[in-house]
Amino acid sequence: MAEEPVYAPDQLKPGNRKWARIGALGSAAVMCMFLWGNHEGNTENLWLLVIALLLVVTVLVDTVLRRNGLKPNDQ
Repeated sequence: MAEEPVYAPDQLKPGNRKWARIGALGSAAVMCMFLWGNHEGNTENLWLLVIALLLVVTVLVDTVLRRNGLKPNDQ
């Protein structure tokens, strides 16, 4: 007999998708600004670019999936 987890009502509400997208794209932009700094080497630059690119790709994939009806709009 498995026990079901207890959720508060506000845990099941969907978040604000518009602000999540703005936050992800804003974070990617700030990360790209970190490329001009007082660090040496390209390892930091590579990580910054990869993570910023992943944020942008995630927002784009989410937008395309929702537009094509492959992901429900209530989540």
